[in-house]
This record gives sequence, structure tokens and C-alpha cells, in this order.
Amino acid sequence: MTAIIFSDYRLICGFMDDCKNDINILKCGSIRPGEKDAHSQGEVVACLEKGLVKEAEENDPRIKVSDECKKAILRVAELSSDDFHLDRHLYFACRDDRERFCENTQAGEGRVYKCLFNHKFEESMSEKCHDALTTRQKLIAQDYKVSYSLAKSCKSDLKKYRCNVENLPRSREARLSYLLMCLESAVHRGRQVSSECQGEMLDYRRMLMEDFSLSPEIILSCRGEIEHHCSGLHRKGRTLHCLMKVVRGEKGNVGLNCQQALQTLIQETDPGADYRIDRALNEACESVIQTACKHIRSGDPMILSCLMEHLYTEKMVEDCEHRLLELQYFISRDWKLDPVLYRKCQGDASRLCHTHGWNETTSDLMPTGAVFSCLYRHAYRTEEQGRRLSRECRAEVQRILHQRAMDVKLDPALQDKCMIDLGKWCSEKTETGQELECLQDHLDDLVVECRDIVGNLTELESEDIQIEALLMRACEPIIQTFCHEMADNQIDSGDLMECLIQNKHQKEMNEKCAIGVTHFQLVQMKDFRFSYKFKMACKEDVLKLCPNIKKKVDVVICLSTTVRNDTLQDAREQRVSLKCRKQLRVEELEMTEDIRLEPELYEACKSDIKNNCPNVPYGNAQIIECLKENKKRLSNRCHQKVFKLQENEMMDPELDYTLMRVCKQMIKRFCAEADSKNMLQCLKQNKNNEVMDPKCKQMITKRQITQNTDYRLNPVLRKACKQDIPKFCQNILSTAKDDAELEGQVVSCLKLKYADQRLSPDCEDQIRVIIQESALDYRLDPQLQMHCSDEISRLCAEEAAAQEQTGQVEECLKVNLLKIKPEMCKKEVLNMLKESKADIFVDPVLHTACALDIKHHCAAIPPGRGRQMSCLMEALEDKRVRLQPECKKRLNDRIEMWSYAAKVAPAEGFSDLAMQVMTSPSKNYILSVITVSICVLFLIGLLCGRITKRVTRELKDR
Repeated sequence: MTAIIFSDYRLICGFMDDCKNDINILKCGSIRPGEKDAHSQGEVVACLEKGLVKEAEENDPRIKVSDECKKAILRVAELSSDDFHLDRHLYFACRDDRERFCENTQAGEGRVYKCLFNHKFEESMSEKCHDALTTRQKLIAQDYKVSYSLAKSCKSDLKKYRCNVENLPRSREARLSYLLMCLESAVHRGRQVSSECQGEMLDYRRMLMEDFSLSPEIILSCRGEIEHHCSGLHRKGRTLHCLMKVVRGEKGNVGLNCQQALQTLIQETDPGADYRIDRALNEACESVIQTACKHIRSGDPMILSCLMEHLYTEKMVEDCEHRLLELQYFISRDWKLDPVLYRKCQGDASRLCHTHGWNETTSDLMPTGAVFSCLYRHAYRTEEQGRRLSRECRAEVQRILHQRAMDVKLDPALQDKCMIDLGKWCSEKTETGQELECLQDHLDDLVVECRDIVGNLTELESEDIQIEALLMRACEPIIQTFCHEMADNQIDSGDLMECLIQNKHQKEMNEKCAIGVTHFQLVQMKDFRFSYKFKMACKEDVLKLCPNIKKKVDVVICLSTTVRNDTLQDAREQRVSLKCRKQLRVEELEMTEDIRLEPELYEACKSDIKNNCPNVPYGNAQIIECLKENKKRLSNRCHQKVFKLQENEMMDPELDYTLMRVCKQMIKRFCAEADSKNMLQCLKQNKNNEVMDPKCKQMITKRQITQNTDYRLNPVLRKACKQDIPKFCQNILSTAKDDAELEGQVVSCLKLKYADQRLSPDCEDQIRVIIQESALDYRLDPQLQMHCSDEISRLCAEEAAAQEQTGQVEECLKVNLLKIKPEMCKKEVLNMLKESKADIFVDPVLHTACALDIKHHCAAIPPGRGRQMSCLMEALEDKRVRLQPECKKRLNDRIEMWSYAAKVAPAEGFSDLAMQVMTSPSKNYILSVITVSICVLFLIGLLCGRITKRVTRELKDR
């Protein structure tokens, strides 16, 4: 009976009355004149259905279906939803396809419809059937009751959760979208929705995602975009993903209405809850899911999260990557589209962000990304700062942040505020993760709104560097080996990045990770807030002592200067707090590793680096070391900065990154208990220990050479000789410049006064050590090296080339004294001879040769002031004493040299004269003559009386 009634629209009660005018207007009364098929009357209903659909899609005033007819059409469609035979047009259009695809599907309860829907995009599906099925689906989109299975399965749930027609907002129909969103809301709130209803919802959500034409808003708002960018892509959701790609900005611009229509469709279909809803994504990512996410149940919301975690890895395929990012773009703009986030954070959002529930009206009132922004602001609050997120919600917020860091387009606020800057500064940065790095590099050039967003994100990264998912992936080996404890902590607080920085030069470190860590260090220099631990430890101190200073390097300098001044002035109480001083130390040490972390030095030396260190890597302080080695070739500005740097390093050797790195093991062995300020002094004292590492020994020598170029670079000497230097070397100080080396002039001046035995005891001790070291290694005497470099190359090349310097070059110069031509070089060698007279310890060759004789003949005589040298000279003259042959030979050589020196450089004072007499081979004769002369003078005065005449007392007193 129903088949007969539905075969002719005139037999349907009231239909003709309601739709008579519409049939005439739409010209549906005579489809094919002259023919009268058995199903021709079904074509009238089909024509009206198409008119109803067209009205919604085109918004054309000429195509208008009356409300009464509209209801009648949807009612007829609803009544025919049970059995596809009742839809005469669809039945005749699809009967062959039904036999092909749904042969075993029993008619009734909408089963054949559903089967045909599932095969709509098959290649062998006829075009007539495809069009009829699409029209049917469009009617379902307008009224969910046109789907028998959906209406039946969800009837009780619709009533239970007040999603039925009576509760619809005014002037809205029973649209499929409203039904889906209302029931999805119940599911996300943890309410029970029957499995049959959820299954039906899944089918129809998938249907909407597969075919864009089922959403009239998309056709109406995105027609231009579809024609220009996405023509020919009409199957399996490809058109929608093409539009998503356009919205992401990868294929051109898109209108606001189209973007809003797409966002609404994503809200309706909710593919974040089940990736299978998005057929294009499902097919593109199937292989990735089977390999990387096989441990997660099919249809679980965490599948999408798993795919995001494997973005840009070897397991990800390109097509899946594109589809995933296109979908995530929309999910990131509505926190409700991530079901796990919503479920874990709905209570926190209501409590902290003033969102009350989730329904279709809230999305219109809430700005894009506003709720999530609120959540992540609370996620990183401390207990002192007030209300915080629950642990579960915080974990989800962190997960989302980690995923969004993969692509700037996944951060709505960042993309919105920084669109102009991205185009201006970062248009060429197309590689993964480069856009955010580019924005950070140009932080000072960005517009205010963008700078604030990038600054806040960078500040967040400093607390939880795992947000930088790409960096974490690159650093996985080093994290697992050295930093796994920090990585396992739910609350990072900057510990993980600090660990990565400390282990940046381990052999396990790969290039990508090292570059990423260094980049983050460079970004941190732009604002002290970007160093979380430093900010937390020192924020009160910065506000009090360094207000209005923003850049981290300036804050470090400000606080370091305050600490140093308080220390030098023996302040009763340090102005910088203890916790800040500890973290300040960490920051100071980190900055020494790369010249780029010291912007002032780097800017001053850029051209010098290019000229003198073109292929030297920045890491491990190699550029800084290169500049030190080429100091004489640097520009004045760079030279001054390097000198200041060396002065700071010598005052605090722990800031000397290269020394600390090369001598790390030796410091542990010899200087474990030494104060950091005395580290270099300790290493110098143990330099000649037989177990000293050769590389460390070489580095200590380098630092000694540097120290001897200028007394200001030797804090111990400077302190010991603070009275002697102005007293004896004032003429040198008066010509000195603040940031230029004195090339060892002050040290040479003090050496000469040491030979004259005029220095204070503390200063004398320090100079003795310097003379001893210089006597073993000519490179430690800057004046000798400066004036005698040519002579050393000519006369002592073999000795200078020796790997271990033990005084051979100095001995060679002494032996060849007569062959030396330049007067300044000759003077330096003569000064060496003069110094050696003062103490045998400063003549290593002689001291080594005579060590046994000193032990046997001069053991009771204390060293210093030429006493032991005089003892040896007396032993040489004493016929009863037999000295070692080598000692005897060396002593005779020295006597000859001193004799020549006395001729070339006469005594400059009584002390020089006395020393010459004491070291002369005819010392006894000279002393005898002097004694006899004094005695004769005394006798003459005694025997011959006075020479002057006597005078009266009165004349004397006048």
C-alpha cells in the first residue's frame, strides 16, 4: 500500500495542497512531456527536494520553497527513510547499484540507504545514483529524522539530554549539526550515550567530512575558494582538506565567512574525538598509525596526539603530515575539539576562566583560543602566585603546548599577531620550526603585540623546554644519557635546559641538538625573563639593584658588579641574595662558552673574527681563544674588550672556559679544595708535577705568558707588589693605557729591583717565581721575546723548537752573548745574567748542575739575596773543595759572562758594584786592597793630626 501511495505524490495526504504553488514555480509538474513512466510522479518529489536543497546552497531569492511545502517535503523524506523502495526517484536511479554493492543487504530500517552511502565514492557508482544519494544526504543534514536509523537509535538520548525539537533555539530546524553537537556535548561531559546512537553519530559525522556539498554553508561561503584552488577534488574529503590548506595560508587567501564555515563544520563533525571521521586523514595516515600508534585502540582520541608526537620523524609520511596539520589548525582554535583536553580541564576552565559548560552558543561568545590561553597562563603558576590547574589538566595543557610548538600556525594568537612580521622577517624560513626561531632572532624588531606573544612563549619555554618538541627530539640521546632525571620530572623549572647546556660538548651530542641549545641560549640573552631559574632566583634583586634593565647580559653585569664591589669593600652584608648569587654564577659560567653570549664583545670583534678566525667554531670558547692568540692583530676596540675579558678571567679563573675544560681532571686531582679565585695559582704550583696532563700544562703556560705581559693580569702579583710598583716603576705607569698591555715592562722593572734586592718580601717572593719560570721558558718573558725574536730564530732555532722548554733558549742566548747584535736584545740577556747573580734558583741550568754541591757545601745557608751563589763561588776558589765537574764548568762560564757583562754594562749603583765584587774571581784581592786602604787612611789621620786649624768656641757658636 505504501509503495502505491509513494509512487504518486498526489496520493500523499496534504502534500498537493502544501506544495501546489511551489511545483508550479519550480516547474516540477511536467518533467518529461509526452512520456508517462510508472515512476514519473516520483520525479516531482525529487524536483522539489532539489529545489529545497538549492535554496539553502545558493541563497537565490528566485528559488524559494514555502515553509509549508518545506515541511511536507521533509515529512515525505522522513516517511520514506525506512525503506529505500519508497523513494521512487532514488530507487530507480540506484537499483543497479544496489544489486552491485548491497546485494546481501536486507531492505528496511534504512539499511540499504546506509549501504549505498558507504559506497557513494566508488568508481563504479553510477552518476545518477550518486546525485540521488547526495540529495538524500543533504535532506538528512537539514532534518536528522530523514535518517531512520539515526532517529531511531538516538531517540531516547535526544530526549534525555534535551536535544529534541522542542528545545531548539527559535527559528532553527531539527538540523543534523545541532543534534550532533548536542549529543557530542553530552559525551564530552562524561554522560552516557547509547552505543547504537554513538555508532550512528560516527557514521554521519564521517559523511559530513567526506562530502563538502552536504554542508550548505560551505557551498555558500567557499564557492570562490573551491573554484580557484580546489576544483576537481570532490572525493573522500579532499575538497575540505584543500580548503583547510588554503585557510592555513599555503595556497592563497581565504574569506572570513569561508573560514568560519569550515570551523563550524569541524565543530559539528568533531574529528578530534575519532580520527576515522576524517576519511582523508584516515587513509593518508593508516601506515603511520599501524607502525607508530598500534598500541592505541582504534578510534581513541589519543591517536591524533600520537600522530602529532611523530610529526617530522622518520615514521611520518608526507601526505599524512599535511592532512594532520590541516586538521590540527582548526582543532587548535577551539579547545573543545580536543576531547581529552576538554574532559580533563572543563572543571578548571569553569573555575579559572569563567566558562560554564560547553554548548553551541559558547563558541560564538568566546574569542579564538581564549580558553586555552587562560589555561596555560594558570598552568605555570607557582603556589605563591595563587590558583593553579589540577595535575591532570596541567599535563594536557603541556601536551598541547608541546604539539603546537611544531608549527606556528597551530598557535592562533601567534599567527594572528605575527602575520606581518612573519612575512617581513621570516618569508624564507620554510624548514620545520624555523619560523618561531626566526621571530625570536628578530625579537627587538617585531611589532609590540607580536613581541609580547613571542616573549611570553619564550618565557614559557625557559620553564619547560620540552615545549620545544623538535629540540627535544634532536636531543633525545643526550637526554637519555645525562639528563633523564630532569626529563622525567613533571615540573621542569628550567633544569633540563641547564643540563643540556652543561653537556653541550659531550661526544654523544649531535649537531642539531647543539645548534638548538645554543640558539636558545642566544635568545635568552635578549631578556633575563627568558632564563627561568635566573628570573626566579634574582627577580627581587633585579627590581632592587638593577631596575629598568631588560637584557640578560646587562642584568648579569649589573649584579656581578654589585657582588664584586661588596666583596672588595668587605661589606658587612652582601646586597645580592645568596640564592641569586648561586644562580648568577651559573649564568656567568654559561656565558663564557660562546662569544655570541657576550654581545658587547661579539659586536666589538665581529670584523676581527672574520679576518683572524674565519673557520673557527663558536662553541667551546674557541673563537675567544683564537682572539686571545691573535691579540696583537686585533682592532683597538676589540683588543680593549679582550683585555678586559682576560683581566676578569685572571681575577676569577673559573670564568676561563678553555682553562677549566682542558684542565678539568687536573683541577680535580690537585685543586679540588682550592678556592675558585686561586684556581690558576694552584695549577701553576703543580704545573711541573710528573702526572700533570701535557695539554693542561700547555694551557697553564699560555695563561702565564698572558699574565707576564701585564701585571694587571696577575692579581696575586698586583696585590703583593702594590707598594713596590708605584715606587720603582712610576715612569712606566705614567705612560700606560687602561686597556692595553704593557708588554711585560712592569714585570721587567720589578725583576731588576729584585736583582738589586730592594723589593718588599711579598713582592720578592712573587718575582722570584716569575724569574724562575721565565728562566725555564723564554716565552714567559715578553720583553725578551719582543726584542730577541730574530736572534732566537738565528742563533737558537733548535732550542726554541723543543717541545719541552727547560731553559735551553736562555742558556743559548747567554752563551752567544757576544754574537747578539741588537742592543735591546743584548740588554735583556744582560738583565738575565744580573738576575741570576741574585739567586741561583733563578738560573735553572746552573741550579740543576750544582744541586748536589749546594746540598753538600751550602745546605746551612738560606736561599735568596745571592747567599747560596756566594757560597758556591767561595767553594770554587777553595782548593780543598771539589765541586762536580758540570757545576764547576757552569760556574766558570757564568764568571766569564758576568765579567763581560760588567764591561758592557757598568754598575749602576753601589749594590751593583758590591755584587760585582762579591762575584769577581779576584774578590779576596779586591777586598784586601779596600781594607788596607781604609787602614792606611785611619793611620794617617791618627799620626798626622788634624788638617784644619783650631778655632775658639765663640766663633764656632756664631
